[in-house]
Amino acid sequence: KQWYQRRVAITAGGTVAAVLTILVLIIKFCLSHFAFGVEKCKITTYNATSNSSDYIWDHEIKDNSTCATHSDTLNGVTATWELFKGWISDYMKDLLEFFIIGVTVLVVAVPEGLPLAVTISLAYSVRKMMKDNNLVRHLDACETMGNATAICSDKTGTLTTNRMSVVQSFFQGKLVAHVPSRDMLATTVRDIFSKGVAINSSYSSKVIPAKEVGNLPKHLGNKTECALLQFVGELGDDYEEIRKENPEESFYKVYTFNSKRKCMATILKTDTGFRMFVKGAGEVVLGRCNEIIGEDGAVVALSSETFDRLILEVIEAMAGDALRTICLAYKDFTEEPNWEDEDGTLKDLTCISVVGIEDPVRPEVPDAIKRCQGAGVTIRMVTGDNLITARSIAKKCGILSAENGAGEGEGHILEGKTFSKLVHDDGVFNQDKFDAVWPQLRVLARSSPSDKYVLVTGIINSKLTKNREVVAVTGDGTNDAPALKAADVGFAMGIAGTDVAKNASDIILTDDNFSSIVKACMWGRNVYDSISKFLQFQLTVNVVAVMLCFIGSCAHGASPLRAVPMLWVNLIMDTFASLALATEPPTTDLLKRKPYGRTKPLISRTMLKNILGHAFYQMIIMLVILFYGKPLFKLEEWSYDDDGPTTHGTLLFNVFVWMQIFNEVNSRKCHGERNVFSGIFNNYIFVGVIVGTSVAQVVLVEFGGHAFSTVGLSWQHWLICIGIGVGELLWGQIVATVPKTVIPTGMRLGTQPFTAEEATQARMLWMRSLKRVQHQIRVANAFKKAGHERHRRLSLLAEASSNNLKTGPSDGTGHWWTKKSESDMGVKLKGMKPAHQPLLEGDEDTDI
Repeated sequence: KQWYQRRVAITAGGTVAAVLTILVLIIKFCLSHFAFGVEKCKITTYNATSNSSDYIWDHEIKDNSTCATHSDTLNGVTATWELFKGWISDYMKDLLEFFIIGVTVLVVAVPEGLPLAVTISLAYSVRKMMKDNNLVRHLDACETMGNATAICSDKTGTLTTNRMSVVQSFFQGKLVAHVPSRDMLATTVRDIFSKGVAINSSYSSKVIPAKEVGNLPKHLGNKTECALLQFVGELGDDYEEIRKENPEESFYKVYTFNSKRKCMATILKTDTGFRMFVKGAGEVVLGRCNEIIGEDGAVVALSSETFDRLILEVIEAMAGDALRTICLAYKDFTEEPNWEDEDGTLKDLTCISVVGIEDPVRPEVPDAIKRCQGAGVTIRMVTGDNLITARSIAKKCGILSAENGAGEGEGHILEGKTFSKLVHDDGVFNQDKFDAVWPQLRVLARSSPSDKYVLVTGIINSKLTKNREVVAVTGDGTNDAPALKAADVGFAMGIAGTDVAKNASDIILTDDNFSSIVKACMWGRNVYDSISKFLQFQLTVNVVAVMLCFIGSCAHGASPLRAVPMLWVNLIMDTFASLALATEPPTTDLLKRKPYGRTKPLISRTMLKNILGHAFYQMIIMLVILFYGKPLFKLEEWSYDDDGPTTHGTLLFNVFVWMQIFNEVNSRKCHGERNVFSGIFNNYIFVGVIVGTSVAQVVLVEFGGHAFSTVGLSWQHWLICIGIGVGELLWGQIVATVPKTVIPTGMRLGTQPFTAEEATQARMLWMRSLKRVQHQIRVANAFKKAGHERHRRLSLLAEASSNNLKTGPSDGTGHWWTKKSESDMGVKLKGMKPAHQPLLEGDEDTDI
């Protein structure tokens, strides 16, 4: 949006320059023609033979006398003096030329290539990001992600592999770090555990055995449930047989899992009443138990001492090993309770087992997080796991480390309930309290979707940082949709994500991998830099061209650059430059600088220094050639002495273009880098544009003639023109040496925030430009389709004529294609359509 706001501002400035140029030319014209009483008189005589008026003589009078006083100069001729004082044919031609010059200035000043550069850069990046497992749904999300300052990431599947397996278990008072053998468990305990896992899970969760020996089984559905189902198989039971005996239709009641309850339950009707199986977070479900299966398989009371020991020695021990703890329990009912009373129903349970599920951290995640932190992006983990598990995972990922200043101190790790209490006053969100919490926060454990939403919106609305925060967030569940929608950039999981989450997101991670987010950040910064490079190049051309046209028009009454050469310059700086500079590939150096943030100026002081520095060089060169070119190059005439092409005018045009070609190479860097050739051959489009523009310039100068107002140049002149262009590269090194502090801070452009009206206008400009590109594509497709249709019809007619030539009518009443059949009033041709395209949509035949 800011790009288009600046485009409107530049257009307004160009309009002012164009109008000012026209006014200056008109004022100069009036002063030179009327200030000293200069009048043009035309003498005509009537020719009776041809019944016409013949032109005889044109006389200019510089006195205060009138044309009538000179009638005696034509002895014996009846003359009619026609006075033209500025507003008849001769003067209207001059005014029209002034108008053309003004339009030329306006065309050069308006950056109409900016929408094209933005669209090309975004479209190019979107296509390349697909290869990096980023499916972009909203184009503007590419550039926004480049300025992200904070990423709120899920744990499961994003930071971890989402390949879960049970590695520790607690049965009958014993904690084992392997799969217990069948002999270690009582038959009743194993049966009730296997039945509870198989039934109290989604029936869409399945474990598909590996087809080849040595391969891992395939998990379909919820990964946590798949890990438990695989554990049941390792115990020697078949969960599919249990499900066949207990189909979903036999379920009496189901409590689905939600973030508030942190557990799920399935109730079956039995001969003695009802049995409820419960599965959920370890400490939550264990807290609802009052009994536990003991060492001999018998049910015993769960004392407070036993409960504390289990929390400390089992659940916290597993969580310390970065394991997700799941507790399984059951409860028998002899009478049907009030199922609507969840709290009353889900209590006084009997604990069967506690298992620890491992979800390994992705090998590439620690390095990706380190790169993000080096790029100035803060990573926060938002997970539903308990505090200890979350802390362990965060340490392995590198989110919590002494290097980045995020240790285990107060405020770095919070549970969802604690976080909610800290940022709310009697249930009402308090931004000031939130601002005291979020800067230190790195891990939010046992969080709910509402906690994630509060965290995201609070950071976005915070004004603690100078440039404001730009927040990206990941999510896979339906409940994550509000946070995904509220974030500046929302990432949905392509594998584990729901359709609701994907529809609410801006980018879909097709591999659910955090490292893909880092690549999106790199591409986003590349988009921002590509557009900045183009803007830096185009504004330099704009400043020089507008000033040159204005000064030349005021000094000599004509633009130093004619209309057609100016259009060529406009083509170079708009279309070709946008194609060359908007397709630069990203480099890892992009992640070595800090993000810009929300209120960073669009045109930085470094960019402004480059624009003014190169404009100064080009302007000095052009003015010297404009005013001193004739004696300097030993030319015969000035460009404004003749309406036709001249050597002086060609030199002006050629030098200007070559300076832009070499300045385009300088514009590849916009942060003060010295090596402008670094990675230049990685962008074949840029090299092709530079070479193509150079060749085209030589052809236009040598063979353009009157059409382009050029004449052929000598080899000495060519060396001078190209040498001045190469001087742009040397001058660029001098400009890079000048510190950006010479530009006052107040001269930066684009720091003001958007108003609602400006945002609407920018959005309309964006849609208009996008519609224009879409319309051009439709036109091209229409022409292509028309060509296919015409070729198809001609083929049909030719083949039909060839097949039916011998069967044509012999009575001379007409040809077969003009004679209608009485039966169907038409001739049908069958089987004539190409294999790749139907003859007509929905029809197999064509009536001719």
